Amino acid sequence: MSDDVRTLGAKGPRRSVLFVPGSNPRMLEKARTLASDVVVLDLEDSVAPQAKGAAREAVAAAVRGFGGREVVVRINAADTPWHDTDISAMLRAAPDALLLSKLTDAGEIRATRARTHGMPLWAMIETPAAVLNVADIGASGVVCLTVGTNDLLKAIHGRALPDQRNLWFALSQTVLAARANGLAAIDGAYNGIADDAGFAENCVQGRAFGFDGKTVIHPAQIETCNRLFAPSAEEIAEARRIIAAFAQEPGKGAIAMDGRMVERLHAAEAERILALARTLGLD
Repeated sequence: MSDDVRTLGAKGPRRSVLFVPGSNPRMLEKARTLASDVVVLDLEDSVAPQAKGAAREAVAAAVRGFGGREVVVRINAADTPWHDTDISAMLRAAPDALLLSKLTDAGEIRATRARTHGMPLWAMIETPAAVLNVADIGASGVVCLTVGTNDLLKAIHGRALPDQRNLWFALSQTVLAARANGLAAIDGAYNGIADDAGFAENCVQGRAFGFDGKTVIHPAQIETCNRLFAPSAEEIAEARRIIAAFAQEPGKGAIAMDGRMVERLHAAEAERILALARTLGLD
């Protein structure tokens, strides 16, 4: 598998992935003005059963109204009465991608791909079965894996912990499956919408795990998410120094810099960081 991991979508980075209930007209309108990289218009958990039809119509009408941002629609799970109608409506509306919920295995993705005529698919890893089958799910033709931490905790009868240590296995497995297949990987939501420090720490942890971005559930989380999933000024400066150092030593596979060994793999990562910085207008 190529190391050319698609951390960027067709429309740019995926640092902040804002979920918007399709049944809330005010939030649908407000989302047009927000600075999230991706907007996920939700037909699933945030929409009550009696509101599913109206939400589907509202989302179908809204998908074209978000400028140059990537617009994804989360549809209802395959075992619900709304799934087929969601697919039919979204094929007509043509968002940038569909997000498949409550997956258990790659067979569900293959069945959906056969009906969606090449529309890009995202996969939500939020059930125990999906975690155990995430390698196959990652190899099934989706373009992005995103973790549904709230649903996963519910399914395992777990409790939310500040450092998410009871989810580390699922988080790592998701990132590994994404990277093995050249996909983007999105971390789960942080529920403390008034806890700025906790959210920032959660973003730092997600980036350390290797995620490209994070689900956000409130506009107040967007700026922090965008900043912490982007290269910092210090990272950009160090990347430039690593590349410059190897340019002066073209025949070496490893060099000493600042009292530590730096290898060619670090130079490749430096190139990736600078490419992302250029995309974001930071370099």
